[in-house]
Amino acid sequence: MDQRVCIVGAGSSGIAAAQVLHARGIDFDCFEVGSEVGGNWRYDNDNGMSSAYRSLHINTSRQLMEFAAYPMPEDLPDYPSHWQIARYFDDFVDHFGFRDRIRFRTEVVKVQPPARGGQGYAVTVRGRAGGPGGVPGEPETLRYSHVIVANGHHWDPRWPEPSFAGAETFPGTQIHAHYYRTPEIFEGKRVLVLGIGNSATDIAVEASRVARRTYLAMRRGAHVIPKYVFGVPTDHLTDSVIARMPTRVQQLAMAATLRLTQGRVTDYGLPRPDHAVLHAHPTVSDDLLTRLGHGDITVLPTIDRFEGSKVFFVDGSAHEIDVVVYCTGYRVSFPFLDARVVRTADNHVDLYRRVVDPEHDGLFFLGLIQPLGAVMPLAEAQAEWVADLVGGEAALPSYDEMRRQIRLYDEALRKRYVASKRHTIQVDFHKYLAEIRAERRAGRARVSGAPRRRRAFRRDRRS
Repeated sequence: MDQRVCIVGAGSSGIAAAQVLHARGIDFDCFEVGSEVGGNWRYDNDNGMSSAYRSLHINTSRQLMEFAAYPMPEDLPDYPSHWQIARYFDDFVDHFGFRDRIRFRTEVVKVQPPARGGQGYAVTVRGRAGGPGGVPGEPETLRYSHVIVANGHHWDPRWPEPSFAGAETFPGTQIHAHYYRTPEIFEGKRVLVLGIGNSATDIAVEASRVARRTYLAMRRGAHVIPKYVFGVPTDHLTDSVIARMPTRVQQLAMAATLRLTQGRVTDYGLPRPDHAVLHAHPTVSDDLLTRLGHGDITVLPTIDRFEGSKVFFVDGSAHEIDVVVYCTGYRVSFPFLDARVVRTADNHVDLYRRVVDPEHDGLFFLGLIQPLGAVMPLAEAQAEWVADLVGGEAALPSYDEMRRQIRLYDEALRKRYVASKRHTIQVDFHKYLAEIRAERRAGRARVSGAPRRRRAFRRDRRS
């Protein structure tokens, strides 16, 4: 079958894949349900999947977030806004000239892998006149040799599981962070934000400026990392010095830096973290500790139950609340893939090197990672590897070896990170980038050393 690739989504990972395939001369179509590129970074994206709030800025500096093939303009600030990032993505697509390869306002409704012994994926798409909210057109089924899934993992909000007792009769407002945009909904209200991740801290800080009272509740403590240390973006320090140390030394160096620059988080009223720094996805904020120090935010343990408008907490305290914001993360989901094809129980997906589905030849996932660092350069590296495989320049190891590596990855996660659905796809930026580069070299060696295995994925699996 001719090499023709389907890319699902035109967010940051989808356009990274498109750029690499376009540069290699590999035929592809990219389908995007919205009207523009940018995915989660397109504020009020009409695809309905963006979780960007109006004040959002990146929490990784632009130098570490940019694509290697197209650096960000030097006149951008260290931490650009979502508007600036969306403009950068537009410029990226237009610079490389593949916008006409993206079919906007077109939803991928089903991806059907080939039957055993067959070839090619049946991809059913459906356009919408006037955009995602418009009238759906007739479904169309196309065939592709490969499918790259790049639909993101910050669009399907995960609410508390199970829900808190009494929440269904709470008379106030309950929203998920995914739907938060501007702080007007907090004005003069008693606001409770549940969580201690980046969205939770940003939203609690915004609420504290206009709300009558602001409470920040959490199940466990977290290490809060500032955006700047010693006058430079913190990740410049961690990228240039700390990242090259062994993991244990990284942790000690980062802990010492945080202690020196801002003290203990317990000094500000936050609970003591039950894990070492870098053992959980970092919470990055320059404002939270200051607002805590001012008394504008009150820290509480997690919710126990609701009774009318009163919320009770696990320490026995209770407060009258008007608005609850759940910053409880997202589900990894692929509505166009049958659950029998790819399982996503508890946000866990079995993928070799976090990209390749060992069970389905030619099915790849880009950007399905949560790095200690930025996703974009890693998705770009993943795309280069996928293009090697699609173009026959590299081959995969045996099925058994891929399965073994997946088990090792899962074991490493359990050893390093706290048990959480948030940490099922976690990677360390530099180590993972080195892993993908090493895999590309190994894949090319498999081709040069064994020409017959050039596209021998299925033969490997039976061997």
